[in-house]
Amino acid sequence: MSLGIVIRRVPGVTRWATHVWKAVAVLPGAGDADWKELRRDNDTIEYHAATLPLELFRTDTEAYLHGLSTKVPSIYVVMREAAGDHPLDIVLATASPYEAQDYADTGEELVEKVPMPEGLIAWIRDYVELHHEDEVFIKRKRNKTRVDLHEDGIGDARIRQTSDVYRAPASKETVH
Repeated sequence: MSLGIVIRRVPGVTRWATHVWKAVAVLPGAGDADWKELRRDNDTIEYHAATLPLELFRTDTEAYLHGLSTKVPSIYVVMREAAGDHPLDIVLATASPYEAQDYADTGEELVEKVPMPEGLIAWIRDYVELHHEDEVFIKRKRNKTRVDLHEDGIGDARIRQTSDVYRAPASKETVH
């Protein structure tokens, strides 16, 4: 499903940050856009910054369930500073909080949490109900074989030793 990403620019509150950028909404089924201005209120401007595909994968249904079970189900928008004409590159929109965490851990991307519209929640829930398979927990059984009973490879036969290698040295004898 294509998702339009709405980014809001507000004036900064310090002299070091002239503007603050924040993802504030997603538009399910939106058409293509490239930083199209949607709304202006004094110094606050909202842009339809980009339209990205929201891809769902059968292997990530556990993550989607986790995201849907939160108080406010959200889409995570991953952005990074741009070098071109626009202030930000919109990299990814995902419904997986696990994938969003991976991007947040790098520290190079900005990850914004945007509330999901009701229709998108229903679409993702239907997908999860269709594809989710619970993994059966299988407890690992320990192998009780003792591996410390024989001493293979203690010391190197090519190196001359004056005494047992495990004994504390009794004198300061040099070995050449």
